[in-house]
Amino acid sequence: MKAKFTRRAGGRRPLSIRSWLNRSFIIFTLAMLVILWVLQTVFLDTIYKAITTSQIKEIGAEISAQMFSDDLPETLDSIVTEQQLCAMVVDSHGRLVSSADTLPQCSIHRMSSLGLFYLYAAASQNGGSYLMQVGGDADSWEQSGRWGNPAPVGIPVIINKESIIYVRIVENVDGQERILLLNSVVTPVNATVQTIRYVLVAVTAIMLVIGACISAFLSRRIANPVIRINRSARELPQGNYTPYDGPACREIKELDGTMQQVCQELGQVEQLRRDLIANVSHDLRTPLTLITGYAEVMRDLPGENTPENVQIIIDEANHLTELVNDLLDLSKLQAGTVTIQPERFNLTGLIRETIGRFSKMTAFQGYKLSLEAGADAWVEADRTRITQVVYNLLGNALHYAGDSREILVRQTVEAGEVKVEVIDHGEGIPPDKLPLVWDRYYKIDRVHRRSAVGTGLGLSIVRSVLELHHARYGVESEVGKGSDFWFALPAIPAQLPK
Repeated sequence: MKAKFTRRAGGRRPLSIRSWLNRSFIIFTLAMLVILWVLQTVFLDTIYKAITTSQIKEIGAEISAQMFSDDLPETLDSIVTEQQLCAMVVDSHGRLVSSADTLPQCSIHRMSSLGLFYLYAAASQNGGSYLMQVGGDADSWEQSGRWGNPAPVGIPVIINKESIIYVRIVENVDGQERILLLNSVVTPVNATVQTIRYVLVAVTAIMLVIGACISAFLSRRIANPVIRINRSARELPQGNYTPYDGPACREIKELDGTMQQVCQELGQVEQLRRDLIANVSHDLRTPLTLITGYAEVMRDLPGENTPENVQIIIDEANHLTELVNDLLDLSKLQAGTVTIQPERFNLTGLIRETIGRFSKMTAFQGYKLSLEAGADAWVEADRTRITQVVYNLLGNALHYAGDSREILVRQTVEAGEVKVEVIDHGEGIPPDKLPLVWDRYYKIDRVHRRSAVGTGLGLSIVRSVLELHHARYGVESEVGKGSDFWFALPAIPAQLPK
């Protein structure tokens, strides 16, 4: 399936981060100012009246708790003085019990008997309390949230002022009733609203200037580093990246660090790609050159058609076949198309057999392979693939065995795991190169040397097979003393439980 890239024709060009920040901050500032304007000018009167109404109801509840107390006069004087309102308490016959006044021409103190009776009846019908608003440009009253009706007869108003009258009927345990009347002036807010409008105009101008300054600062602080990093990132395909060294927030610094790491890894990948091409070319060319050379000698020179020359051609053809097979196996393993076929088998016996085959092939070159193991260990894994792992680890050890040419295979069983170590006494691997040894065709010494066996892809195949088994693996090495490649598999009993 071919990958497709489609660019929408005529599509709008995305905003730059600087434009996006500026626009977003200006929109946010304008939205906050609009909300402030609406709340302070349109709904200020409504909010103020709602707060005043709530306060007078709370005061009524506080006084009602002292309605039949001997301290009622002191309570009224204290609350009325503090809250700047009028209060009056009468009994069910309209006789005055207590009174406190701080408002001139208070409505409840000038109220007629008819007005008092009306308020008492309204409170009785409304569950024991009643609230009304009178006065102002248009007399009005409120009952259950309704406004705009004319004030009842007998209830005077404070000239040119709106006021709220709150009535509450309180009954004691003996069934006696007392009526609390509170009167509070609603201060006109028209002049306040006009003043607020002038203030808001100045606040709006100041906020817009401050918003523009903050937006410009943020765009420089955030957008400029991103723009510079983006400009440098365009050079990544060429393996170049210029680190950002200016002031920036933590996320920008982390992004810059990530881009530097990507640049380094791309450089390593490019180097590995070149090494891969060079190594594969070399390893393919060598057997092909030998095959061609010996075949030409056998063709052109009498008496050279000997079994020894034919065997060399066969050996090099087999080596070439191994290289191609390893390349195919590695591609399948890394593509995830290989599935393992687990079975129970004797891992120790498998290692002995593999060492025996290697010993026959390398004994004439002076190599010495030995096994250090206790009792035989059994595992459940793909026998063919684990054989491939042991084979490739031994081949790698032979390649870097050094002058001693001694290879030790150690098997230990601990904590339910079988650990197999392949140890050589060669040159060792520098610490910074250890994570790279599992890469395909990575060579520590960068020198094309043909090992006694193997193709140069062994460790990469080992890693892929062991990861397919979810097995632990690793390498320990010290320069000048050799390397220890190991893997571990879960151990199982030698015999199935009956």
